[in-house]
Amino acid sequence: MAEHEHVRVAVIGSGFGGLGAAVRLRREGITDFVVLERADSVGGTWRDNSYPGCACDVPSHLYSFSFAPNPDWPRTFSGQRHIRAYLEHVTDLFGLRPHIRLDSEVKLMTWDNDNLRWNIETTRGSLSADVVVSATGPLSDPKIPEIPGLDTFPGKVFHSARWDHDYDLRGKRVAMVGTGASAIQIVPAIQPQVGRLTLFQRTPPWVMPRVDRAISGAERWLHRRLPVTAQARRGLLWGIRELQVQAFTKRPDELGLVEQLAKRNMARAVKDPALRAKLTPDYRIGCKRILLSSSYYPALARPNVDVVASGLGEIRGSTVVAADGTEAEVDAIIFGTGFHVTDMPIAERVVGAEGITLADSWKNGMQALRGAAAAGFPNWMTIIGPNTGLGNSSMILMIESQLNYMADYLRQLDVLGGRTALDARPAAVESWNHKVQERMKRTVWNTGGCTSWYLDASGRNTTIWPGTTTEFRTATRRVDLAEYEVIRKPSAEKAVHDTKAAKATNTTKGGGAKATTSEKAAVAGERSEATA
Repeated sequence: MAEHEHVRVAVIGSGFGGLGAAVRLRREGITDFVVLERADSVGGTWRDNSYPGCACDVPSHLYSFSFAPNPDWPRTFSGQRHIRAYLEHVTDLFGLRPHIRLDSEVKLMTWDNDNLRWNIETTRGSLSADVVVSATGPLSDPKIPEIPGLDTFPGKVFHSARWDHDYDLRGKRVAMVGTGASAIQIVPAIQPQVGRLTLFQRTPPWVMPRVDRAISGAERWLHRRLPVTAQARRGLLWGIRELQVQAFTKRPDELGLVEQLAKRNMARAVKDPALRAKLTPDYRIGCKRILLSSSYYPALARPNVDVVASGLGEIRGSTVVAADGTEAEVDAIIFGTGFHVTDMPIAERVVGAEGITLADSWKNGMQALRGAAAAGFPNWMTIIGPNTGLGNSSMILMIESQLNYMADYLRQLDVLGGRTALDARPAAVESWNHKVQERMKRTVWNTGGCTSWYLDASGRNTTIWPGTTTEFRTATRRVDLAEYEVIRKPSAEKAVHDTKAAKATNTTKGGGAKATTSEKAAVAGERSEATA
């Protein structure tokens, strides 16, 4: 990076959120920006997760940008390779590569009160930016539980999001820890190869069939020649999921029929009553994310697979021991144990106007105004922030809504003019969060009787949006300046005048300490009440 480089906007991350932000900036006529990416290529979670069987559980035509439709998706549910290729295509299509700084992990972001900008330290140098758009995503930092004895295990250990493709699983005794979205794809993919597979299941998931098929050449030809057909397909997929939201958010009891369908799906593949009992959840379907697979249950019924209905408790040499005492000798341990979602590591690296980190600000739970702006962190916003996740639809819809909000945020700064920053008012953040949490109380995610990664350490759901994507799109269409405090940096002449006046006033009153405070206020900038 150039010495003392300054940009208008710094985007952190190059997954769907970061690349989407970059495209939107260019479409808004903003070219003075950089995308800081810690890895050596773009793609975010679809670059990091390359495990066997990795695919999306949202239909392809809904899991893509509305402004970059892909008529050539090969399957109704596309795999990791094709989604990553799509993101590379978006990067080239919109000319984003000149803006992207690879191998540039952000180590620290500090708000500069004097100059109203963010000072950013990366592994490849420093820069500053008027606005930071954090798009690191909640599924970026793997979580491996602290297991006694793990550091002494003589075999191979890795997380699903850091798959070791050089390690040959053929004939090996493998422990799979976790039964989330990654695990149910990994298990059927590796089961035919391994000698023995032991699955440690702390909580069984609800699994519905994955109705996947190849998209025919005729369909793809039609989508290329008549784009409106692809738009109609996307619209239908979206509409069905919008109609489903009521059951998740207001009438969880209506999900009982879906549970019966899930049980039938299990019964078709698992004939052993004892195994079915292990695999049957005791909570309402939808409380955890409903998983899609037509091969998971058949794989578990194979003779070389053992299901341990307990979490991994400790490791003694090559022996893995479940919490219920079950033991197994293994050569490798694969963790499918999720990510740091409610305690995102990036929050430790963001220092706001009061000199505290975002992690400290969120120590009692994440909250952000309209899922984007945190109080005390001016000109900083996040994509896929608190309470923007979905339990049944495509996150791309939510990302695009937040891009609308980001674009209007930048327009408002332009209208205000000069060296200006916006800081979310604590009362506005609290009001927004209160409304979200009140709506959350009757949702299946809070009442379904499970413990999920949607909940933080205190049991509060700081992850999921308790409504439709249409409601969120409406809520983020425009920035309401009444929800923000406007911070202005005064001109040099005004700063000098205010400083002299402060000194004179202080001298008259015979005080010494107050002059220092006034000078600091004059230099740092003035905060004015905003009107809508």
